Amino acid sequence: MLAAGWLPCQAPDFPLLAFRFRAVYPCPAMTRETATDSRQDILHTAARLFQQRGYDATSMNDIAATLKLSKGGLYHHFQSKDEILFNLMDHAMDITQQRVIDPVRGIADPEQRLRMLIRLHIDVVLSVRDREITVMLHENHPLPPPLRKRINSRKKDYVHFMENLIAEVQRARQSKGIVSPRAAVFALLGMINWIYQWHKPEGTLQAEQLAAQYTATFFGGAFQ
Repeated sequence: MLAAGWLPCQAPDFPLLAFRFRAVYPCPAMTRETATDSRQDILHTAARLFQQRGYDATSMNDIAATLKLSKGGLYHHFQSKDEILFNLMDHAMDITQQRVIDPVRGIADPEQRLRMLIRLHIDVVLSVRDREITVMLHENHPLPPPLRKRINSRKKDYVHFMENLIAEVQRARQSKGIVSPRAAVFALLGMINWIYQWHKPEGTLQAEQLAAQYTATFFGGAFQ
């Protein structure tokens, strides 16, 4: 039995020998924290490659080569590209929950809550360190149905949260209801989620200005 705090050593690229190799040759101490860091490195690298090349054009070999890992080292953490993509999307939803939804829940006024949500969502989409978000937006189709269903369920929760918030603002403003909350949600998401495709960080339109202008545009149309 391995000593506490040790993880089994990774076998080289010989899957049939992997079990025996790991059983006989424990490796120098590798803490679970180190293993977690390795998984995060893999996810961030995969997100960058998926964003640059597209999911279909990126192979497990590409990910391993970029990280200077053996294939065995990569498969020690993730068994397939689908598993990597699912973990990226799941983490993207965690980011959305932690950095957009949770911070606005405590804002009592619905209009201010929506304004802040728009600002925070734009910040996340433009964040260089959160490439998972852009992968999530456009690469969910390759997932196997059970995994896609789990991600779509989390996306729908966010849509419903926004839909209820927009309906609340419409009631507070006594809007005529020309635009339904559901149509307004998808219009807003369409506006925000494609920003990263054209926005230039060195340009004159910075995130704060962009949020103000998008908010003015949205409020000018959704609450007639």
